Amino acid sequence: MGKTMHLGMILLGTGSHVAGWRMPDAQFGSQNLPLLRQVVQKAEAGKLDFVFFADAVNTGLDAHPGMMLRFEPLTLLAALAMSTSRIGLVATVSTTYSEPYNIARAFASIDHLSQGRAGWNVVTGSSPDAAANFSRDKHPPHEERYAIAEEYVAIAKGLWDSWQEGALVGDKERGIFVDPTKMHVLDHQGAHFSVKGPLNITRPPQGYPVIFQAGASDRGLDFAAATAEVVFAAQQVQEEALAFADRLRDKAEAAGRAREAVKVVCGVSPVIGRTEEEAKEIVAELASMMDTKAAMRVLSDRLGHDMNQFPLDEPVPDLPPSGMMQGHAIQLSSIARRKKMTLRQLRDYAAVSSGHRLLVGTAEQVADDFEDWFRSGAADGFAIMSTHLPGPAERFVDEVVPLLVERGLFRSEYAGSTLRDHLGLPRPAHPAAVAGMATGVEG
Repeated sequence: MGKTMHLGMILLGTGSHVAGWRMPDAQFGSQNLPLLRQVVQKAEAGKLDFVFFADAVNTGLDAHPGMMLRFEPLTLLAALAMSTSRIGLVATVSTTYSEPYNIARAFASIDHLSQGRAGWNVVTGSSPDAAANFSRDKHPPHEERYAIAEEYVAIAKGLWDSWQEGALVGDKERGIFVDPTKMHVLDHQGAHFSVKGPLNITRPPQGYPVIFQAGASDRGLDFAAATAEVVFAAQQVQEEALAFADRLRDKAEAAGRAREAVKVVCGVSPVIGRTEEEAKEIVAELASMMDTKAAMRVLSDRLGHDMNQFPLDEPVPDLPPSGMMQGHAIQLSSIARRKKMTLRQLRDYAAVSSGHRLLVGTAEQVADDFEDWFRSGAADGFAIMSTHLPGPAERFVDEVVPLLVERGLFRSEYAGSTLRDHLGLPRPAHPAAVAGMATGVEG
């Protein structure tokens, strides 16, 4: 089999559509562990690479229902690790509103608990509302947030390297618990953090959990190119996706990495029917139940401006980037221009897919679209969003995945056991081992 695509699921307990929880066949609740476990196990049965849980550290009455009330994601990953065995488990953690030591420790623990299936979606924090929850007067500016993130990720990797492989000896006869020569103290003193170390857990099974990122601003792309192994993209148009992927890979090469070191995974919300007309009827049914205030909040968050101030039935205004979700803002503005959308139409479009690409049709049409994008090089894979749960997610696994397998575009069985195995990513060697090989001395 040649190169195959990567598939994951972006899971919100109420579904990606703001009205998804109201569908007659919907179960819902971002605090509904049995439901989330059911969907994750179904994704694993379909041999998907990963499931992903977005997060933010603020909420409000006008928030998307799936983000209004939810589990803390690292706690959720640990729980799901106990009821799965192969699928990758990925979650968002903000580098602006957390501390490197705690997060490095938590992800190392999850990687051990899951036997090498953890992934970290590194975000700098897109919502200014979060600052008030962390004893801060204001949200740090865009450039500062990325400077913090760069230092933060470097610290996390340094902490994951606190212990070399084989450090835990456990020799009862000699009374040696650990090999002291294999412990490394980080002793980091930087512009934003002071972290001594070492970490009080051995090196993660994957070396480092897989690093995901979704920044699409110039600064975000520089960070992703230098740091990320998987980049979530919100591209709506194939030629723009191709340009984005090429630009990211050029930047990765300029940062001293191989072009193929970064996987581009595009977010897609497929609404699947037995016919295209039936799929359109599902979209119409969802629209009829939509909370327009929540829908406008979703759009405003993604565009980085309060869109309530503009007329609904006039063209979407051309607004400057805000420094918030620039990737979504760029792509939604592009699709609005291309399709000459009114603000009302863009609001309703974003409500279905939280700002990602919307596909409406049969399973065959969805498979055709994925094949076209994948073969063109516009995407290495896709992150699937379901309007509600569990039906649409299960339908994707039952109807679309077999078509992709049949076409030789996706695996029929897992070839490995870790998330790095699924994604075809190497396991980072410990720096001491690398140094040892360079000098001819075993690390």
